[in-house]
Amino acid sequence: MARYTGPKSKIARRFREPIFGPDKALEKKNYPPGMHGVSKRRGKQSEYAVQLMEKQKVKYTYGVLERQFENLFHKASSKQGITGENLLKLLEARLDNTVYRLGIAPTRSGARQLVSHKHITVNGETVNIPSYSLRAGDVIAVRERSKSLEAVTTSVAGRKINKHSWLEWDASSLSGKFLNYPNRDEIPENIKENLIVELYSK
Repeated sequence: MARYTGPKSKIARRFREPIFGPDKALEKKNYPPGMHGVSKRRGKQSEYAVQLMEKQKVKYTYGVLERQFENLFHKASSKQGITGENLLKLLEARLDNTVYRLGIAPTRSGARQLVSHKHITVNGETVNIPSYSLRAGDVIAVRERSKSLEAVTTSVAGRKINKHSWLEWDASSLSGKFLNYPNRDEIPENIKENLIVELYSK
């Protein structure tokens, strides 16, 4: 499966946000990458550049490729409600993102790997498609023979109390339930989805 495998710290520094999780490089160099460092005067970005940057940030955050993202946007725009919010709800409903939100994996890329390697089930059936879209009531669990995996046990052990109201977690069975799509104010990522809508509206 195609995915981004390039330098993560450079991407985080470009957006000045921990896109892939805590990053010491970002803490030390909280300015965009480049040979001129902070001394280089950077011209004011155009409206299009700002909108494109926001879209790229969301793609990197959720680990979605260009075509997947475009398809999700069109699906979001065809649904009732606010397109930008619909887009974020669809991204949150991805299986790999939910595995990450439940604390089964410490990062989204780690969650994507668990799903791809058939360690995760949905409603009792093994699903190895990270982009699988969950529906209200779906039960996500670690496959029985994968519960002893070090990556899973370490992540779950460091898991904090469930802070996502749209998810339910059962520590005893290493399973969770996707209760419903989250409201916009429940999604913690710093995203200006209106800029993405404006970009696609051109």
